[in-house]
Amino acid sequence: MKTTYQLLVASLFTLLAVSNTIAQTKQNTKTMNTNQSNELAIINKLSTQSAVVNMPVSQLLNAPGNEDLRDFFFTPVKNKMALRGKKIAVLVADGFEEIELTGPVWYFKELGAEVEIVAPKYNPAPERFGLSYPEMSKTHVMAIQYIQPVGWIKFDKTADQIKVSDYDTVFIPGGAWNPDNLRNDKDVIKFIQDFNKSGKLIAAICHAPVVLASADILKGRKLTGYWNIQIDLKNAGGNVIEAPVVTDGNLITSRHPIDVADFSRAVESWLINK
Repeated sequence: MKTTYQLLVASLFTLLAVSNTIAQTKQNTKTMNTNQSNELAIINKLSTQSAVVNMPVSQLLNAPGNEDLRDFFFTPVKNKMALRGKKIAVLVADGFEEIELTGPVWYFKELGAEVEIVAPKYNPAPERFGLSYPEMSKTHVMAIQYIQPVGWIKFDKTADQIKVSDYDTVFIPGGAWNPDNLRNDKDVIKFIQDFNKSGKLIAAICHAPVVLASADILKGRKLTGYWNIQIDLKNAGGNVIEAPVVTDGNLITSRHPIDVADFSRAVESWLINK
């Protein structure tokens, strides 16, 4: 009888313990759900609606006023040997304006030039920055259309692997992010400085001239660039001119994707006549 009583008491304690455990689990779950709801509410307040402005190539080429740009791409190139023997390095990082790279590169190749895409050495940001990199970041750079990421292009070399003597021209496309990524890379800046000393052609379009400002090669030079950076070019000692393309010695600069045709022809002319 005593044993039965002890078992009954033990069972009651077990039931109480289980009941308390269930109650605590429910309370923990409720607290967890409350915390998650609070965190989700905060994240929603920190986030914005996803909607972007972009600049599709087809839309750019067919926009009113861009007839010359359209003709530039759709009129067959006559002299496909004009730049034969010339080698061009394209310095580019993530965030380059698509047409400002693909347009001139297409044209230079059509003219017979050899073109190599050169990017900064892969150097991801510290983990605490919260950035997530796709695996292809190690071998490709990201294109944008105005501010929307649209694709990737494989690069041939990194900036620490190239020499001034290997190229006739260095060309830097624009894009709002690309120049910021380039101007912080010591190998890119050193290469531009050495290239300028050589007297060989440096060509930059849109936002790209700010990379030249970081390289400190603009003092007393005539140039142009995207409207938003023109004050930066002036502060770097440049003489800014409002024109589709400006050539000053071994420096060719341009303002915007709508100027890609004029810019590409100016590079062609400089290389043919030197």
